[in-house]
Amino acid sequence: MHTREETSQPIEPPPDHGNSIGVLRRREIEARIVAPLLEALGQNFGHDAVRQVARDTIVRIAREQGAQLATQVGGDDLAHFEQTMAAWTQDDALRIEVVERDGEHFGFNVTRCRYAELYRALGIPELGALLSCNRDYALIEGFNPAVELTRTQTIMRGASHCDFRYRLRRQDSPPSQD
Repeated sequence: MHTREETSQPIEPPPDHGNSIGVLRRREIEARIVAPLLEALGQNFGHDAVRQVARDTIVRIAREQGAQLATQVGGDDLAHFEQTMAAWTQDDALRIEVVERDGEHFGFNVTRCRYAELYRALGIPELGALLSCNRDYALIEGFNPAVELTRTQTIMRGASHCDFRYRLRRQDSPPSQD
């Protein structure tokens, strides 16, 4: 005799509509839940181990979200990726200055990051990179594995601006070893 669990098909999760509230607001909600949870788990299992699990999980989620974004916007080239910027800049969350844009490159500087301001205001500046910046490389990898992100500095880590440079790798060029 089979139980219901054994014979039922896996249930597909509903689509993620969390960005409709704005990514900044979403990150605030997440941080208010995750920060105390990470602290409590860290006290019991070790802060380094817990943060590594959180980092790995966030990267996996970001990669999946990148693939979902490509589907939602109907393509995975840099022009389609640029369309997704509205979600991150909503509510003046990021101020960006585009410095390059063509079929193979999309580069911009973030001159104000309210995400960094949020984590500081919540008293958890050390978690900002883990909970937000940590997602950037995996997100573009999920969006299009042939697009490479280079970023040398972030406001979250104290720089004057973040420098995002996306480059579409040609079929014959290997990924860089940053």
